[in-house]
Amino acid sequence: MAKVEVKQLLEAGVHFGHLTGKWNPNMAPYIYMERNGIHVINLYKTVAKLDEANEALAKIAASGRKILFVATKKQAKDIVAEKAANVNMPYITERWPGGMLTNFVTIRKAVKKMASIDRMKKDGTFNTLSKKERLQVDRLRAKLEKNLGSISEMTRLPGALFIVDTMREHIAVKEAQKLNIPIFAMVDTNSDPRDVDFVIPSNDDASKSIEIIMAQVTEAVAEGLAERKSEKAEGSEGKKEKSPKKKDKAPKENLEPTPDKVDTKPTPVVDKVPNVTVDVEATKEAVKEDKKAEADDLTKIEGVGSKAAEALSNAGLDTFAKVAKADADEMKEILTEASSRMAHLDPTSWPKQAQMAADGKWDELKEWQDSVKGGVE
Repeated sequence: MAKVEVKQLLEAGVHFGHLTGKWNPNMAPYIYMERNGIHVINLYKTVAKLDEANEALAKIAASGRKILFVATKKQAKDIVAEKAANVNMPYITERWPGGMLTNFVTIRKAVKKMASIDRMKKDGTFNTLSKKERLQVDRLRAKLEKNLGSISEMTRLPGALFIVDTMREHIAVKEAQKLNIPIFAMVDTNSDPRDVDFVIPSNDDASKSIEIIMAQVTEAVAEGLAERKSEKAEGSEGKKEKSPKKKDKAPKENLEPTPDKVDTKPTPVVDKVPNVTVDVEATKEAVKEDKKAEADDLTKIEGVGSKAAEALSNAGLDTFAKVAKADADEMKEILTEASSRMAHLDPTSWPKQAQMAADGKWDELKEWQDSVKGGVE
């Protein structure tokens, strides 16, 4: 990824902050100076923070999690929609639906409603309705498409949020904090950076400023997706190479002793066969143990974010099998010790979900997660 230069940010107007009377004192570390009653953002810190955010976003994209982009202000919505669509990520640019994250099950039902209307049009059921009913269904479909069409492919909670203007999207910020979802944001001098996990100090009002930051961010996401794709390709090739090959059988004349060597003591063929068999079995067991030793992606469990997964892994619960056997109260203590922000998490259902994941019952796990609200039965 090409690293952005300070000169490019300067030309795009990323350094322009708000009036000094509207500033948030917590943004003081990111402010360079005051000029004509306006705060000027330190672009060197912007570059450093942008690199840090890009690295984290690339890792999230490489892990297979979705990143939800949020920007409802007029000058940002078109830019964010275009950039997010280019990397196949969900976005909200019209209106933040209340409970988008905290009541995700209901939002998914609304998205499924769109799919059911589309099926009605395909199978001919739509044509059996009266003219008035068809008009009402079309209006409902258009409304759902406008507000939720961009998240139709997001079947689970996102791995992170990227927000333009945290003051305007304060509801999204609160919901993400409640669910312990990492927040990346463009933060202007009038916003509070303490609400954000990865702060990018920048002008969040100018379209040029938003465009250059979004270009850098989506490029990092694209690199993470490309890395994931290459790892999958290498993994499939590795499996083919590891497939056991049948050894050629030795010719019979070499296995049987010749008459003139009967008195000698050649190494019996029978002694060699068991050794070969034992080596193959041992190799298979070693491969199995290596696979078991690899840590699982615990974020596939509903309610487990990246930070919670890291805390569990550090405590030795790094696989689905281990989480399935773990005690909910024990996991609660681990999370609370790791961070007070994770004290609200409820790990009651995690062992059950982990057991389904360990058994490879992914369809059953997904169906359970869609039907249970917030991961709590």
